Amino acid sequence: MTRFVAAGELKGSVVDIHEAAGAQRGRQGRGSVHHIAFRVGDDAQQAQMAENLIRAHGRRPTEQKDRNYFRSIYFREPGGVLFEIATDTPGFAVDEPVEALGRDLKLPNFLEPRRKEIESALPVLERVAMKTIAKRT
Repeated sequence: MTRFVAAGELKGSVVDIHEAAGAQRGRQGRGSVHHIAFRVGDDAQQAQMAENLIRAHGRRPTEQKDRNYFRSIYFREPGGVLFEIATDTPGFAVDEPVEALGRDLKLPNFLEPRRKEIESALPVLERVAMKTIAKRT
């Protein structure tokens, strides 16, 4: 068994990988996992995790990828599932104020050429007024 642990004690910060000799590798498709993401506070924590992956687990993470809202490195566990380690910084408020988050579709620069395609695949959402529910005491 190999255990991957992210900093902190939040739910989801531990993933145990059990290798089953002779088991078939997973394939992409319905019901499969594309990737699992861990978060780290900054580049320094990410670099520490990358070093630990190399030293303690024999994994070879990718170079850092700039995803506009965060920076990521990737590696595969022995069964082929892609793991991502993403920084919290710079955050989702890099291209709009916090108060406006979620109002418009924002895309990183590398996805802008596909905006029409992405927008056409999204469901139409309607705003629904939220009712306040009185708390019973």
